[in-house]
Amino acid sequence: MPIIAQTLYPEPVAPEEAGTRLDKWLAARLPDLSRTRIKALIDEGQVSAAGLTITDGSARVKPGQTFAVAVPPDAPAEPEPQDIALTVVHEDEDLIVIDKPAGLVVHPAPGSPDQTLVNALLAHCGDSLSGIGGVRRPGIVHRLDKDTSGLMVAAKNDRSHHALAAQFEAHTIERAYQALVWGTPVPPAGEIEGNIGRSGTDRKKMAVVKSGGKPALTRYKVLKTFLGGAVSLVECRLATGRTHQIRVHMTSIGHPLVGDQTYGRSRAARLKTASPDLRESLSRFPRQALHAYLLGFLHPTSGYMLKFLADFPCDIKELIHLLELE
Repeated sequence: MPIIAQTLYPEPVAPEEAGTRLDKWLAARLPDLSRTRIKALIDEGQVSAAGLTITDGSARVKPGQTFAVAVPPDAPAEPEPQDIALTVVHEDEDLIVIDKPAGLVVHPAPGSPDQTLVNALLAHCGDSLSGIGGVRRPGIVHRLDKDTSGLMVAAKNDRSHHALAAQFEAHTIERAYQALVWGTPVPPAGEIEGNIGRSGTDRKKMAVVKSGGKPALTRYKVLKTFLGGAVSLVECRLATGRTHQIRVHMTSIGHPLVGDQTYGRSRAARLKTASPDLRESLSRFPRQALHAYLLGFLHPTSGYMLKFLADFPCDIKELIHLLELE
């Protein structure tokens, strides 16, 4: 049964309340929700006014203004171990590196209460996972989108979690992705810089925003072109790690990812010279064609540099094969 959010509609802002911070005003109007919970809902894009998403808790409310607050139900307090197959690339007493398949959610959340990577790790690692991430995210140091495949590292003790988290924060983790995008970026190598925050028109999407958001920098390089430049294989390296960063940044320069149902529309109709089978494969590719193929970091105990590579999964590999045949 699908999990449905409850939507709350506080009374309109009274004249004497004008100028109050939104998070403070909502906390007073919705006493059943803590200030922390309200701030989280705002950050997650769950608060809107006149159909527009509000993501700034410090925004000042206006007389007569009305708000809608979507409150998703809580995920289970403690995820249960579930026997889900994992592709383990490396494992020792401090950490585990896995090649996450597309379709696997990283941790429980509203809409995905179980059958996640966390559930799989709990079954595989037992009680050894680091608890720093909280009961819902044990061992999780970073994330990949549900439909992005590739390499992830999880911590098996708190010392390792602290050390890995510090490397992520300092941007010393080496992470590289490969993606199929529509068109050919010009220049063939460059940087995309632009703050990323919640879209003002769709709270489920991220966007490059003119104000607010968080700084984000993606370095890209075209590796190969197909069909006269109609599709390209690009490598992206992250200087920051924002939600949907590669997908948003590539879309912002006019080259959305093949298969991206959220940020990119199929352009297969323009491929007049391509075979019908290839046009069909491109237009119906079921996920963003994005794979985290390289992950490098200092081992938290030994201090040695570790670097891992993961080949494309079968779906992207087959699509590239079809492109190369044309």
